[in-house]
Amino acid sequence: MNRIKIWDPLVRILHWSLVLCVLGNFLNESGEDWHRLAGYIASGIVLTRLIWGVVGSRHARFSDWFPTPSRLFPYLKALLRGQAPRHLGHNPAGAVMMLLLMVLVLSLGATGYMMGMDAYWGEEWLEELHEGIANTLIACVLLHVLAAVIESVRHRENLPLAMITGYKRSQDHTTTKE
Repeated sequence: MNRIKIWDPLVRILHWSLVLCVLGNFLNESGEDWHRLAGYIASGIVLTRLIWGVVGSRHARFSDWFPTPSRLFPYLKALLRGQAPRHLGHNPAGAVMMLLLMVLVLSLGATGYMMGMDAYWGEEWLEELHEGIANTLIACVLLHVLAAVIESVRHRENLPLAMITGYKRSQDHTTTKE
């Protein structure tokens, strides 16, 4: 089986570092110094990924996977018919999820920062907003993991392993969209 390098080291390091930050903050008490630090690191990871989306390797760049209507709608139609093609990089639905996850992490960083400001100290609406965004992020992460498992089975390709090694199968008998 021929393999091709899809995910560069920076993409993989940022991905798994973000996983650790989100998981750590989910499993532990909020409000602690390390919680804020992990949140700021997560925001920094996303900002780095946004920059890498402009200047990075081929499959890291937004131009390769950004979910334009001309990419997204045909993909969703094919997905509903059970005929969604395999993609070497992000498929359009995965690209929407990736953007949503980035927006949620940055929103958590912003609301977390605001909660430490004198102007917003103790504001219940801000704490509730932060918690609501965090819960939405966790739901989206679970959906992201479920979709990765489903796509792995559908295309007979271990997508989580590809995010560790950087490699996926090259074009073969499976329809591949670049």
